[in-house]
Amino acid sequence: MGLEDEIAEIEQEIQDTPYNKSTEQHIGRLKSKLAELKETLAKRQASSGGGPGYAVEKTGDATVGLVGFPSVGKSTLLNALTNADSETGAYEFTTLDVNPGMLQYRGANIQLLDVPGLIEGAAGGRGGGQEVLSVVRTADLIVFVLSVFEIDQYERLHEELYKNGIRIDQEPPRVSVRKKAKDGISVTASVDLDLDEETIASILREHGYTNADITIGEQVDLDRLIDGIRDNRVYTPSIVTVNKADLIEPDYLETVNENLHEHDIDPEEAIFISAEKEKGLDSLTETIWEELGLIRIYMDKPGRGVDYEEPLMLFEGDTVEDACEKLGGEFNERFRFARVSGPSAKHEEQQVGLDHELADEDELRILTS
Repeated sequence: MGLEDEIAEIEQEIQDTPYNKSTEQHIGRLKSKLAELKETLAKRQASSGGGPGYAVEKTGDATVGLVGFPSVGKSTLLNALTNADSETGAYEFTTLDVNPGMLQYRGANIQLLDVPGLIEGAAGGRGGGQEVLSVVRTADLIVFVLSVFEIDQYERLHEELYKNGIRIDQEPPRVSVRKKAKDGISVTASVDLDLDEETIASILREHGYTNADITIGEQVDLDRLIDGIRDNRVYTPSIVTVNKADLIEPDYLETVNENLHEHDIDPEEAIFISAEKEKGLDSLTETIWEELGLIRIYMDKPGRGVDYEEPLMLFEGDTVEDACEKLGGEFNERFRFARVSGPSAKHEEQQVGLDHELADEDELRILTS
């Protein structure tokens, strides 16, 4: 039996097994085995040279993946937002390679990746899906591009990403595992868990742990527990854009909103656009900026004053130390102190250390030895 067949068989058994306390351990072991097999399959496909792959160098200040099924207008959208030249056509599977473009906004260079249209089964390797999904895993933000006439594509896209270890709009589970030499498996939790300790221990053993301390800081189900144990998932924010909005008839808008609600998408938060007519793109660009959480730091350069033209781009929560690292050179090694003016400073020219958290449009001067 091949790996694909074994994966399909386990998936079917999980689907056919009713979930209750008596079956919890069994389903947990099945899901653990399934995660292991899928990872083995992905590594095998990557090493087999089954195609050229989609190696795209990350450039710019942040990377955004445009994700959608074929013919939803991703290439047209990329061309409208950036300096890219992605081939487009009124037929499916036009985009055969990952096409990068650069969106320039508020001093930031934001790399947009138009990945080949995902199809169902991508996580299992169909249509070069593993290569496509590996590119998506590197993104700082995912933009779901849906056709206004096929909102149900969202559910299928979400599932394909989930199967490949991409967790949308989630935080990593507060689960940590530490191996030890003896004394079996010990479970410590800060909440009253729904999962019993023997189920947790059996899942750990399925992952090769015989002696370990596991600490759980939140309520977790089987999937979140396995994610925490494997610790190889990516957690990526997302936004939804609905393309071809110019084709919506007034009496169809209510149906569109109902379809969005069915998939837990707030119509007020979805961005309606027409990539072809270049409508709604300003709103989309602003939302991308907000969701990425980029901040502009204006560097006070010796002898030249504050550079407002080319800010240093960081992310919300970044510190002076992060600024030093991005600037490169010997800033960290030779750092003495910094002076900050702006939103994060208590007063003009505040003297701060490496741990000072910066804010959008701060002015920063770094003094070195």
